[in-house]
Order: sequence, then C-alpha cells, then structure tokens
Amino acid sequence: MPKINGNEIRPGNILEHDGGLWAAVKVDHVKPGKGGAFAQVEMKNLRNGSKLNERFRSADKVERVRLEQKDQQFLYENDGMLVFMDTDTYEQIELPADLLGERRPFLQDGMTVVIEYHEEEALNATLPQKVTCTVTETEPVVKGQTAANSYKPAILDNGVRIMVPPFIAQDEKIIVNTESMEYSERA
Repeated sequence: MPKINGNEIRPGNILEHDGGLWAAVKVDHVKPGKGGAFAQVEMKNLRNGSKLNERFRSADKVERVRLEQKDQQFLYENDGMLVFMDTDTYEQIELPADLLGERRPFLQDGMTVVIEYHEEEALNATLPQKVTCTVTETEPVVKGQTAANSYKPAILDNGVRIMVPPFIAQDEKIIVNTESMEYSERA
C-alpha cells in the first residue's frame, strides 16, 4: 500500500492508522505562528463508526488504502442484516442494516448497490444517487398554485416523508435523491 505524507491527506481518503481503517472526513491545514505546519484530520472508523481527531505533520507517513468496489444486488433483509449477491460469482454477503442509516428505506428489492471491500471484508454500501418512489399520501393539487417556493408534505411508498412541489399528485412516481433525501424530478 502506498504511504503518503501527512500534508497530502484529503477528505474521502481511506487511511490505515493505529491498527484500524479510517475515512478522512474533514481536513484542515494549520500553520501556527510558532512551530511547523500540520494537517488536523477528523476521521471516522469504517468498522465501528467511532470518530477521531488526529494531527499529522508533513514529515509523518501514513498508509493510504484503496477500497475495491463491486456492484452487488440486494436480495432481502434478515434479522437486521442486509443480504447482497455478487451477480458474477453468485456469492452472498451480509451487512448490518444500520450501515445505511437514514437512507435504508430507499433500498429496494433487486437494486444494484456498490459495496466497498478491503481485502475480503465488506465495509460500506452506497445506494444509487437517484431512486424512483411512489407518492402514497399528499394534499390534493390546487389549481393556479405555482411551484415557486411552495412545497407540500408527502409520504412515499417506503414510509419516508419529504416535501414535493404542489403539482405532484397522489400515486404519482417521482425520483428522489438518496443523498439529500429530497425530491428531484417526476419519473
């Protein structure tokens, strides 16, 4: 694995540090009036989710890890575990459902998800950026009401509450951004 200097750490880098795998969440480069410059790095553990703030000087060497990404198909949920299948080898893996956090309701049967691996260990799952959902409950369309900054509440088929433009009716399919969890466009 390549070693990088402490001042080369960027947000999103995966680092091997203190025997664990950490994702750099936030990096601030600090040049104090006295002493050498350093990078103040906020990191999140990929295995247990704990956070850590660490200082790296430019002379410090740290292991940068590249995660292998594989497209896998979501099959089902069983006892709080999500089961995914590699469509090439038909191997199945299980990941904890809480790994997806508040994006979990957007995971649909048969959906292709990107799973990130370090060696043989699955560490993370990334949903597609946009997902099609059906509006199951919302206020009726009001004639003459424009879409200018007036959104109304809606409940989707997966139980998530979001705000939609006033022209969206019940039983209409819409596309939702899974990262911001907001209305994107009509399907």
